[in-house]
Parts: sequence; structure tokens; C-alpha cells
Amino acid sequence: MKNQRDLTNPGSLNRMESFINSLAHKENRMVKPWKCIQSRPTQTFRVFSIRTDTSVSPRTGMEHDFYIIESRDWINIIPITPDHQVVMVRQYRHGSRRVTLEIPGGLVDPGDTPEKAAARELLEETGYQSKKYVKIGVVNPNPAIFNNRCYTFLARNATKGRAPMPDQTEDIEVVLVPLSHIPELIRKGKIDHAIVIGAFYQYFLQYPKGLGKP
Repeated sequence: MKNQRDLTNPGSLNRMESFINSLAHKENRMVKPWKCIQSRPTQTFRVFSIRTDTSVSPRTGMEHDFYIIESRDWINIIPITPDHQVVMVRQYRHGSRRVTLEIPGGLVDPGDTPEKAAARELLEETGYQSKKYVKIGVVNPNPAIFNNRCYTFLARNATKGRAPMPDQTEDIEVVLVPLSHIPELIRKGKIDHAIVIGAFYQYFLQYPKGLGKP
């Protein structure tokens, strides 16, 4: 509790800002961007493509090839019902070859805003909808190999509007999970999707009591 009170103290916030600024100063002084001397497409698939960048190390002057996964931006939605349950989905993931427990999400289509994509994906995957979508965070999924961003939205007062309409490649079960159970499900590894955990981290940072004002 003491640490939480300190974070609201102007002096503590000033010290934190000074620390962040010092990190940025050290980064600018010690770590330099690599100069990209060539970038070329390698392969294209349905939802992403791969490019090869040839870059020069500012430390050694040597050239190296790096393989970058290019993708449209992603969105995640934390839909919370009026009785404080999270609308989640269980689906089979081909990468891990198992069924996972996640929040709804998907790609931002060309011409769409992240908020519009969030509303569409929530309705398609779960049949739920909300009158208000609040952006609570943006992250790099993995800056080592991905070029895109992932937006997380809170969907307040989510209610069932219709039956889900998943894509042909999706097999989704909609489940309602009490919001208060989420931290324990993460702790026990029942929720282990890194981006989903990041989304809930962003949520609980902004709503430390859990419920916020859904």
C-alpha cells in the first residue's frame, strides 16, 4: 500500500520521470540505430510477409541480414459485461497445437481504425458488442522480428447481440470468466498468451481495483 501511495506523490512521479529520461540519455549515448543499406521482400503469406534487411552494425561496421515479419496492426479487446465478467474465447492455436483461453482479437483491415476493428472482431468472434471502446494501451508484440503494433481496447457493458460468426479457419467457444478470477488464471498458467497477459496488465494498471467503471 505504501508503494501505491508513493506513486501518486508528485515527488515520486518526478523522480520516475527523471529516471526514464536518464535511461533515454544513456540509450542515445551508448546504443545507436543500425543503418539499413538494403531492404527487400522475401515471401508473402495470407496474413503476413517477410522482408530481409541488410544493416550495418554501428559498433563493428559489419553487415548482417535480419528477417522481419511484416503484419498489419493487431487489436485485443477486453469485453466486460455489466455483471463484471470478461467475455473470453477458447480456440485451437496451430503454433502451440493446443486450445488456449484468450480475449477476442484480430487484424486491423486496410482503411479501418483500430477501434473499428475491435468492434468488428468482438462481434464476429463472440456475438457481443459495446457502445463504448476505450483504448487502454499499445505495445510492440515483439520488436525483434515484428514491425507492427497491438492495440488493446476495453469494451464497457458488453452485451450479447447475436450469434458469433467466426471465420472458416476458426473454431471458437465463448466463455464468461469473472474479472476477479483473471489474476489467478494468469498465475496458474491457464492464460498464457503473452499479448493477452500484456492486455490485462495494462487494464489492471489503469483500474487497480479491477472493476473500474464498466
